[in-house]
Amino acid sequence: KSLNNLATLYTTMGAYEKAQPLFLRAKKILSKTLGEEHPDFAKSLNNLATLYTTMGAYEKAQPLFLRAKKILSKTLGEEHPDFAKSLNNLA
Repeated sequence: KSLNNLATLYTTMGAYEKAQPLFLRAKKILSKTLGEEHPDFAKSLNNLATLYTTMGAYEKAQPLFLRAKKILSKTLGEEHPDFAKSLNNLA
């Protein structure tokens, strides 16, 4: 969680080159520890996709947002607020 928090801070500061490796590392750790069908892994995908959107790299962001939406739909259901946020991210 602290990697994501620090990466988010860097993103807010506009230090994208510092944020990206932290988001990627967090995603890798969550993949290994929780699996790629866990809601927290989906949140890490959303975080990375949000960074890519901020950077204007929409072609990198869209597949991550779609994957996160699929995971959240499956694990939390389509009435969950986190699923709603994933729809908003795609809009």
